[in-house]
Order: sequence, then structure tokens, then C-alpha cells
Amino acid sequence: MTRLDGKVALVTGAGGGLGAEHAKLLARCGAAVVVNDLGGARDGTGSGSTMADQVVEEIRGAGGRAVADYGSVSAKVDAEAMVRRAVDEFGQLDIVVNNAGILRDKSFKKMTDEMWDVVLDVHLRGTYLVTKAAYDQMLAQEKGGRIVMTSSTSGLLGNFGQTNYGAAKAGIAGFMRCLALEGVKANITVNLLAPFAYSRLTEDLMPEQAAAPLAPDKVSAAVAWLCSDDASDVTGRTFVVGGNKVYLLSWEAFEIVAKPPTEEALTVDEVGAAMRSSIERWPKLLSAADFM
Repeated sequence: MTRLDGKVALVTGAGGGLGAEHAKLLARCGAAVVVNDLGGARDGTGSGSTMADQVVEEIRGAGGRAVADYGSVSAKVDAEAMVRRAVDEFGQLDIVVNNAGILRDKSFKKMTDEMWDVVLDVHLRGTYLVTKAAYDQMLAQEKGGRIVMTSSTSGLLGNFGQTNYGAAKAGIAGFMRCLALEGVKANITVNLLAPFAYSRLTEDLMPEQAAAPLAPDKVSAAVAWLCSDDASDVTGRTFVVGGNKVYLLSWEAFEIVAKPPTEEALTVDEVGAAMRSSIERWPKLLSAADFM
């Protein structure tokens, strides 16, 4: 088993589903874990301590080390407090898994400003706030670190009724790619997870028969490995993971038309003709179903 002995991890949204499985596996691999969860409903309303406490009890019951945190990732003071909790309890912070999220699904025609704003606040701003506090701590420690951000096939490939969620998740993907470049000198790796799993967030989006084959624990092994020393040279990458499958998602450039930049600008007709003559050879648009 990949070993994380001596490492300290913070996992957000770890009170259930994917986050809980990430936290428990990291603990089984030897890491001390701060289990963060606001304890609210799927749409982000409400709060409570029960969800995080239960995961902590399970980790401790198995002989691991863990403490609970109930802060909101979208509040700067709470994000900074999560990082301090890791340092105060365990002496340092080596790993951050940004997993917290909510859903406010609606077709764009019926989308409201509030639905848009709260989803971007939790996912994109929340990932920024936690990562910023953690990154600064890792720089101060001068020992490197591991940051895993959670995107979605909705943000990378698209999904009906999730323009707010998809926009947030696509933003996280851009955030990851830029920060990965900055983290190299400090040995801080930054990677992106696009999971597909049957969980509280997706249970009404997937058939019930998907519950076992797409169980959340069939995602976490990839996360644990990315958090290990074995993955010290893996950064800036996007992984689609679920159902015991791990895919590397990468960009492909397909040339449609090109002429020397020293020549006159392409005309609309030239571009249009090249588009139409090549369209049948374009790479196909992928969907989440292609990975299941």
C-alpha cells in the first residue's frame, strides 16, 4: 500500500460520499487527517457536526489519527482556520484535497442569480480560499506538498442543467493548470480529479443500479497515490476516475487551416471552407458516458 506516514492531510467536504472515502483511505495509508464538513444539505443549506464527527470516529476506531472541522470553505476565516487546525493538531500540512461542493441544478432558462452565485462561491471561491491558505503554509514549511482539486465531467465535457456547476468546475480546472506551473519550484504538485461516482450529490442523476459499480471508494485510490511521494513528478494533470477506472484527460490540437502569418489575414470564406471540409474529421465531443 502507498504509505503516507508522517503526512498531514486536509480533506474538505469529507463528511460523506467521496470526501469521506478520501479521508478514510488517506488515514489507512498513514496520514493524519483533518476531516472538514459544514454538515449542510446537498444544496448547501444548514450546518452541523454529526457528519464530520462520524468519519473521525471511524478513522480513530481503525487506529488512525483525525480531527473534525466544521467550517465553510467559502468563508476566508474558516478556510484559514482549517489549515491552522492541521498545524496545531499535527504540526504541519502536507496534503489538501478540495472536495467540498453543492448543487443547485436548473436549466439555464430557469437559472437565477442566487443559484449561480452560491455554486461558484462554494466550488470556485471555496477551492481558492482553502488552497491559498494551504499553499502559503506549504511554502512556509519548505517541504513541498500535494494539492488535489475536484472538477467534474460537467465542467470539462458538459452536462444539461448544470451551467453554474459546470462553470465553477471549469474554472477550477484553469486554476489548477496555472497553479501547477507556479508550484514546481517549491515541489508543490497540483492535480485535478474529475470523479464519477454514485453519492449524495449524484444519486438522483444516476440509476440506483449504479450505486455498487460506481461506489465512491472506487475513486479514492487515485487520490491517495497523487498525494504520495511516488507522485512527486506528476503535476498539472487531469484525471477522470470512477468505477475502478482511471483516465488521463489531455488536450488535443487539430489543425483546421494555417497559412504563414506574414501573409494577408484569412478571409471568412477561407475559414468557413476549411471548417466545413474538415468537420467530419474533428475529434468527437466526449461525454461522461464515454468513461463509464
